[in-house]
Amino acid sequence: MALIGFSTGALALGDFHRALGILRRKGVRAVELSALRQEELAPLVAALGDLDLSEFDYVSFHAPSKLAEGSEQDVLRLLRVVVQKGWGVIVHPEIITDFRSWAEFDDQLLIENMDKRKAIGRTAIELEYVFARLPRATFCFDIGHAHQVDPTMTEASMMLIRFEPRIRQLHVSEVNTQSKHDPLSVGTLLAFKKVWSLVPDGTPIILESRVAEDMVENEIDVTQSLFSGHRTSECVAD
Repeated sequence: MALIGFSTGALALGDFHRALGILRRKGVRAVELSALRQEELAPLVAALGDLDLSEFDYVSFHAPSKLAEGSEQDVLRLLRVVVQKGWGVIVHPEIITDFRSWAEFDDQLLIENMDKRKAIGRTAIELEYVFARLPRATFCFDIGHAHQVDPTMTEASMMLIRFEPRIRQLHVSEVNTQSKHDPLSVGTLLAFKKVWSLVPDGTPIILESRVAEDMVENEIDVTQSLFSGHRTSECVAD
């Protein structure tokens, strides 16, 4: 059974201490430390030496989704501290300009597929360009982003088939028309089932659903019912 956890940013935007407290109280064993806003990165990295994460069996780290002009090298310097801990670093491809420097992270660099707002990384073809420049990078498959870009899940199938050897983590949530991460609905779960047989067994799942503390267990239970149940052989691409 795959580990299912949460992004700290989904539970408590900008307050990783509070989010970690919620996850500990709920007995959750997987976490993604989120610095989605650039101003969150330095404080979070500075706190890593004092954070007790021994209760978590899986830890990853989400880099900022937007960078201030001229700050890429500063961000890389901070993220090297994360890489030294052996954690995967999830990165939106649009922030990468210095491919050579990012390639130093080897397979600990997880490229994430994007929602419809972004200019790159939304489709398998667009991701091919990124992986050609970063041949050792791995893949964080965001099934909610893929569903928003193509509700038929054809594009999701193409990504899963083409990049299956690279898949290291999943992002799961419902992504609405404003590209916000909502709790999972029945309709979204039915769409996700179309491609779930293509996801490698045991891939860690990080929920990005924005939920209150009293809904954490329910969102995990819903996800478990989807991903540990019948793995349909149906898919929408050959």
